[in-house]
Amino acid sequence: MEPLVLEEGMDLVIVTHYNLSGRGACSRGDGTLKTAFLLVICAFIVVANTTVLLALWWNKRFHSRMYLLIGNLALSDLLAGVAYVVNTFTSGRRTFFLSPALWLAREGSMFVALSASIFSLLAIGIERHVTMVRLRPCETSGRCRLLGLLGACWALSLLLSALPSLGWNCLGRLASCSTVLPLYDKSYVAFCIIVFTVLLAAVVALYTRIYRLVTSSRRRVVRGRPSERSLALLRTVVIVLGVLWCAGLPSS
Repeated sequence: MEPLVLEEGMDLVIVTHYNLSGRGACSRGDGTLKTAFLLVICAFIVVANTTVLLALWWNKRFHSRMYLLIGNLALSDLLAGVAYVVNTFTSGRRTFFLSPALWLAREGSMFVALSASIFSLLAIGIERHVTMVRLRPCETSGRCRLLGLLGACWALSLLLSALPSLGWNCLGRLASCSTVLPLYDKSYVAFCIIVFTVLLAAVVALYTRIYRLVTSSRRRVVRGRPSERSLALLRTVVIVLGVLWCAGLPSS
């Protein structure tokens, strides 16, 4: 494939890395129809998650710990939609006019949103599981747990996405560059894949455990009065699934 020729205003480092990965020529086209389609999807994601956040904000019934975590999930997916819009407008030929720092910031914003979404799912599962196991959770410990989950969610997401900007990239080491993300080190990409795979496996295992606890609870009360805690859990799971359906996780 013919390499991209450096033009005035283009960044030499970006062009060199993309030519090495074989993506220099294929990145020159803007793909107007594809771009428009992606922007429509992003607009839907932003509107859907904004609606969820407004509903949680206005309705006082949704100001509990669990709904705050669901709001955090909606916020992370909202940011993912915004980050994808920015990514779309700075992709294609415009990529070659970015500096390495801007390129790393652009891709890092996507990793922040993706990481925060997955961590939010895990945090919701942890909170629901702990609430089910403890028949009467302490309100003080619950607030501390919530702050801890929210803080860990964003701290880990920011740290993971900032690693390339902090030095874990392939600038000056072309042989270790990824072909998919030309300025990212192959080892960093592999590390992120492992982290996301472990997190998703933990989410699946945790929600499977919650589902079994719910079904076993329903069997125990099927001949008596329904458990308010089980019903609340079922409503929460439905809301989580609705948020996920609206969000779509565009950065995945």
